[in-house]
Amino acid sequence: MDRITQEVKNNFRGHSRRDFVKYCLTGSTLSIAALSKLNASVYQSIKSLNTKYIEDESPDGVYWSAVQRHFLFQEGVIMMNNGTVGPMPKPVFNTLMKTFKVQVTNPYDVYNYIPTKKEEVRRKIAGFINADPEEVAITRNTTEGLNFVANGMDLKEGDEVILSTMEHPGGTHPWNLKEKRYGVKIVYVPIGLPPASVDEFVGGFEKAITPKTKVISISHTVYISGLISPLKELCTMAHAKGILVLADSAHGIGMLDLDMKEMDVDFFATSPYKWLGAPTGVGVLYVKKEHLDKLWATLATSGWDNSESARKFEAVGQRADALTIALGEAIDFQNHIGKPRIERRIKTLAGYLKRELKKIPGVRLHTSQDFYISGGLTAFSIEGVEPKKVVDYVREKYNIVIRTVGNKDKGTYGLRVSTHIFIAQKHVDMLLEGIQHLVKRKV
Repeated sequence: MDRITQEVKNNFRGHSRRDFVKYCLTGSTLSIAALSKLNASVYQSIKSLNTKYIEDESPDGVYWSAVQRHFLFQEGVIMMNNGTVGPMPKPVFNTLMKTFKVQVTNPYDVYNYIPTKKEEVRRKIAGFINADPEEVAITRNTTEGLNFVANGMDLKEGDEVILSTMEHPGGTHPWNLKEKRYGVKIVYVPIGLPPASVDEFVGGFEKAITPKTKVISISHTVYISGLISPLKELCTMAHAKGILVLADSAHGIGMLDLDMKEMDVDFFATSPYKWLGAPTGVGVLYVKKEHLDKLWATLATSGWDNSESARKFEAVGQRADALTIALGEAIDFQNHIGKPRIERRIKTLAGYLKRELKKIPGVRLHTSQDFYISGGLTAFSIEGVEPKKVVDYVREKYNIVIRTVGNKDKGTYGLRVSTHIFIAQKHVDMLLEGIQHLVKRKV
């Protein structure tokens, strides 16, 4: 091993984040083989941890502190807003740099070799969400996937689409466009903040169904409230009435142990750069095989008319395939830890945060405390305390990153916190300390 490679390897283990990034960006100093070895060392570390905690489904903070060291955070940054954009683990960043380097050193492989790796990633995605590879399209983000479905459906004037009142603009505007262009009618169903039960949630949509209803388009991971919509129960009800279900699960992949077959959802769009640790600019769209011929392609080049595979939604010309290859690495990283273990850790931290928030005078939880309909997003408001003040204070005091969310006029305005596996209970305690300070001052 040469001196540079050994130095980079040492830095990669956590001695110097800045030097690691510097070397990775200086393409001429790092070989692809060296970067692959660095990834292998990370996975060996996780394998050793798993062996040590083999009988412990929910290991304590020592395990997660070791996992946290495989991320490249700036010193002191506590990222509790990966619900917007999350960090990449070291192996993902490594693979991204390694793959981009191909265009620098051998552009021929950009169109000769890398596309073959893309099919490997498709199979990884399919295995990760329990789907068939032909049902998986690699998109740019959730919004693109939702648009592909809304634009692709043959709906006529008067046909109805049911949405909730808490959809993201990326889930609402594709149907607004459909309404304006084709006369489709949008019906909105209010959902509780939070809903009291699964039955209350599903019942609200069932009551809104008419003979003209064709689609329910619903946020699976509600960005405003942190609700995890009960898709399985919603799909069971909708399918019994011949209605299709499209799920906006921007936060789902990487946060939840997803299973397309169990949920029985028809269309599902998600953004791996939030909770899965993939780079921005890559998304996933699932289309149940039996519905592939029901959707027209929105963009067209060779392959747009392939009714046997979701690949038709990738007929967009040349793409930055390095993003896709890095997505495959992000799946590998989570698979090494284990999807069920990750979901448990995320929900455990969120549960602790919610329990402690409830003890603070004036706090109103917007997120359910029921683990079945909540995940790693916790939304809340504080009587007499401006949410933006909290965001600014905890960033200045503790270097904690959170965000405001919602709408004042609709009563959903508040704060939102993400609790991923690189967050520790001590970080949650620091946030709580900051909130308690501001509550006492009522700013």
